[in-house]
Amino acid sequence: MNDMNKQHVNDQRMNDQRVNEKRRAMMKAVSASSLALAGGGAALATGSASAAIGDDPWGRAKEIVDRLSKPLRFRDQDFPITDFGAAQCKLVKIRAWISHDDQATVDTHAPGSHDCYPAIKAAIEACHKAGGGRVVIPAGNWFVAGPIVLLSNVHVHLKKGANVLFSTQPADYAKYGEFDCGKHGKLVITRWQGNDCLNFASPIYAYGADNIALTGEDWTSVLNGQGGVPFNGKDGDCWWTWKGKNRTINPASQANTPGYVEGKLTQRVPNPINPKSLKDVAPHLTEAERLHIQGEGERWRADEQYLPALSEAGVPLGQRVFGLGHLLRPTMVHLIGCTNVLLEGYELKDTPFWQHHPVHCRNIVIRNVHCNSKGPNSDGFDPESCDMVLIEGCTFDTGDDCIAIKAGKDLDTQYGPSQNIVVQKCIMQSGHGAVTLGSEMAGGIQNVYAQDLVFENIHWATDPLNTAIRLKTNMNRGGYLKNFYVRNVKIPNGVQTSPSFYASLPNSPIEARTVAVAAGAVVTFDCDYTPTADTVRTRPPVVDNVQISNVTVGNVEVKKGAKKGQKAACYQAIVILGPVSNNYNGPQPMPQVPPVTNVTISDCDFGTTVSTEHPYFLYNVRGLKLNRVKIGGKEYNTTLSA
Repeated sequence: MNDMNKQHVNDQRMNDQRVNEKRRAMMKAVSASSLALAGGGAALATGSASAAIGDDPWGRAKEIVDRLSKPLRFRDQDFPITDFGAAQCKLVKIRAWISHDDQATVDTHAPGSHDCYPAIKAAIEACHKAGGGRVVIPAGNWFVAGPIVLLSNVHVHLKKGANVLFSTQPADYAKYGEFDCGKHGKLVITRWQGNDCLNFASPIYAYGADNIALTGEDWTSVLNGQGGVPFNGKDGDCWWTWKGKNRTINPASQANTPGYVEGKLTQRVPNPINPKSLKDVAPHLTEAERLHIQGEGERWRADEQYLPALSEAGVPLGQRVFGLGHLLRPTMVHLIGCTNVLLEGYELKDTPFWQHHPVHCRNIVIRNVHCNSKGPNSDGFDPESCDMVLIEGCTFDTGDDCIAIKAGKDLDTQYGPSQNIVVQKCIMQSGHGAVTLGSEMAGGIQNVYAQDLVFENIHWATDPLNTAIRLKTNMNRGGYLKNFYVRNVKIPNGVQTSPSFYASLPNSPIEARTVAVAAGAVVTFDCDYTPTADTVRTRPPVVDNVQISNVTVGNVEVKKGAKKGQKAACYQAIVILGPVSNNYNGPQPMPQVPPVTNVTISDCDFGTTVSTEHPYFLYNVRGLKLNRVKIGGKEYNTTLSA
């Protein structure tokens, strides 16, 4: 081994040690906070009282809301960023992407703008050192070339008319991280689509902080990720280009990726800087284990496949280095291991990737936030392995799922389940799924309550809501979904009226391009989500105790297909595709692959279906109860299994 390689190995070992120390400290702090806050209500915090859930689920939801409605407290002292050297920037016009398919002229920061990163960092640190308070971003345009890192007892507040424009240069998010990864930059601990790694810092980031808030006065308080603004300021790639080619079969919209052309390096294309074999980073694997994880060909070397492979191979976090040279976009607001968090009253715009992504957080409220990003993977709010969450009064206009509750992927399940989550009084204007669970749910999801929602689907004619109530898992993700309750949902403009199918595996009993799990149903349970994307399929998921009631769906004009011009609310009302045992590819004996159980849908009107002969689809489902359910004017009172 030459001196350069020896230094690289030593750096990785040092990163491993520092990562482990930091994670242990964070998990200890979160656990202590959870125990202190649980008090006499420990059963609520742990989700262990399953009997109480069944007896009075909405009473439990009220307990969560009441507990999380208590305001956070901060010292009464302001730290204006202008006192620390912040200066406004001028704006110029630029042609940029505003969605998957559309471009427009938008405002961006002028070349050579003053960088407010040092001033905001200094204000937050001074506030934290003083014991807390409020860091104030006044009205005006502020350019920030680096992450805003939140610290304990700090409230960052945007005044009315405050417009924060984040840098469009990836390198600016690889300058200030705690872990020096050489040519890949100075990176931070992150989680990307359910897997841990060292990667770019997010524009807004916190790790292990307690008692923090990010607020705005109204939706003129804007945090702009500039995800569709070209890196070079005039044309070419932007953050969204890194997504790569869209793989949805028969999409009604969002068929393109901004700036993408065939042959361009993206997260879906083998990255030449990734090793040619897992043996290079996981020499402990047997040959059979290596081949199982890698699968056939070189697809596993694409960044979005390489990271899950590292998880499956048991490679330590300190050696999962991405950042510069890789193409995993940072989430916009990324909070890891934080407790007592308030996000309120601002607009989040054009984010590089997911809009909000709290991981292993406890006691978190997001209220009256406008989640407004139509680019690739622009999920609105994705709590992952979080406990005690309130999502209230928010409006979502997204390029992916509005809300997607997650809980780790592959072997990264150390943070446990997502649980005790209430979604209420929100408006979903567009997106893939309105309320979604998964697909990354290996640690489990339980005790989720969604009520008093409006899925407006305002872009129904051109960019329709794919589905309304959605579950995504498969034989790779595994995990469980238990105790999911939905009530009082209005969907005035239906969902997508044309089917978007999924691609099944060659040995599947489900014929490819026949089941509309990607889009077209109001209620979609997809327990075989994108099976072709995963080489390891050894963890059957469990889905049990789902109750959906009082969902009303309106008809709109069908825009394509044989029934063009007629009125319909969806392609099918309900699609429940349970786990597919044929997809299992692990050692024998195969574990039990259970059906979806204990699902009750009652007092719903799903409108008219385009597929009148098959208004619903079921596979591997036992005892689906339909009580006073109308589809196409016909009432169903029955119990179904398939």
